[in-house]
Amino acid sequence: MRVGVFADSHDHLDNLRRAVERFNQLECELVLFAGDLVSTFAVPPLRKLRCPLIACFGDNEGNKPGLLAGFSIIGTLEEPPVRHVARDGTRFLLVHMERQIRGVEDDFDVLIYGHTHKPVVKRDEAGRLYLNPGETSGWTFGNPTIALLETNGLQVEILPLNDVRGS
Repeated sequence: MRVGVFADSHDHLDNLRRAVERFNQLECELVLFAGDLVSTFAVPPLRKLRCPLIACFGDNEGNKPGLLAGFSIIGTLEEPPVRHVARDGTRFLLVHMERQIRGVEDDFDVLIYGHTHKPVVKRDEAGRLYLNPGETSGWTFGNPTIALLETNGLQVEILPLNDVRGS
């Protein structure tokens, strides 16, 4: 199963549109968002996604009731941790900050998180995948990225957004 992953868009609408375009081009079957969309005006570009969207709040959301209202027609948005079992049985845990899994007893195959704005792909001692797709916005480091996850074998590719239509 092909899963698109992104985080920390921070109201960068052009990069948000690029991310949606890339997920659609890649024919993602599911997209996961790890928080910090920020404003309600960032929701409309997500309507063009051609697959389900599961998201969690970040620590920098400006209008949670407005974001929830917007998501009511495009996907799921909840406080972290968000648990999701994909069609193929892959168990996801979605948070904004990695530390939000402290005390979580759930078993999972893949942890999706953001917050640091830096891409990370690693495995823990139990072999579970930890994935931070980096920042969609590019505001902090100037290198906007998203991730593509193939659940068969848990293979990850970090994809730059600058090469879609320039920066």
